[in-house]
Amino acid sequence: MIVLGIESSCDETACALVNEKGEILSSVVWSQYDEHRRFGGVVPEIAARAHLEKIDLLIKEAMDKAGKNFKDLSAVAVAGGPGLIGGVLVGVMTAKSIALCHHLPFVPVNHLEGHALTVRLADKSVQFPYLLMLTSGGHCQILVVEGVGKYCKLGGTIDDSAGESFDKVAKMLNIGYPGGPNLEKRAKQGRILKDLFPIPMKGKNNCDFSFSGLKTAVRFYIEKNQPLTEEQINDVCASFQYAVTAEIEDRLKRAIRIFKEKYPIGRHLIVSGGVAANQYLRSHLNELAHQNNLTFSAPPIQYCTDNGVMIAWAGLERFQQGLTGTFDFKARPRWSLDSLS
Repeated sequence: MIVLGIESSCDETACALVNEKGEILSSVVWSQYDEHRRFGGVVPEIAARAHLEKIDLLIKEAMDKAGKNFKDLSAVAVAGGPGLIGGVLVGVMTAKSIALCHHLPFVPVNHLEGHALTVRLADKSVQFPYLLMLTSGGHCQILVVEGVGKYCKLGGTIDDSAGESFDKVAKMLNIGYPGGPNLEKRAKQGRILKDLFPIPMKGKNNCDFSFSGLKTAVRFYIEKNQPLTEEQINDVCASFQYAVTAEIEDRLKRAIRIFKEKYPIGRHLIVSGGVAANQYLRSHLNELAHQNNLTFSAPPIQYCTDNGVMIAWAGLERFQQGLTGTFDFKARPRWSLDSLS
């Protein structure tokens, strides 16, 4: 059983082939960093045109690397949303065309479900249910993954996401695009000043997040201390990263209590999504899991950011459950993960 996965929901065009054993037969990713760098962020129209230009070539490359052709496929999976609608449309229409031409099942995948299930490809010990901290792009939420297509949301952001905040703070500091990875690099050279910025939502009786106020505090500091020295920039990065991680830890402590009470057989704390590539965050959540007698796991770094492997694997898991789509499926700019339940 082999599934082709196609991802085009933001600024990466990606394709991959994965089989039911969890073997990655091929994976190709084309990033649009150069196209968007001079704008300091993703421009939706440019992204959509770039997807359209590259997607056919990348599918061919993925098929060639795997040594397969379309008759070897069991299904075609595609990220059907949420995301930038132009890019999502490119992926969805391409996947429909392949499925129609070669009489294959068409499997639309929620992009967030791709992030949610990828850990099961990399770590076969992860069983349902598990507690998931999903922080990807404009999304930041805590969920219980009860099974394929079964999600219980415990909390989410009430304004900005962690990923957005990393990128916006990096832009304020003028340290280049992509913001998140650049900020993490600068943070390693800085001092953590724990009182420099507030930790939003700390102690609140829920599992929600807020990053807007933290981002504003950073902006006020930058404006007050212009021009910043390189040392100050490093300290801001380290202190901001500390505050974000501290908020996530605080929110997860409450979520863990709820998870252990309602799902006593659950054993894993998972972090997934683009921000899950941050090593500082990973190390702290690993320790948090250990303190609460849970096992921490996360996808390999290269599969935290958007990729075709996660879509192929989620598509395969859905296909095995008989959860295929129809050709009247419409690309979705918004698509909540818990709505799948």
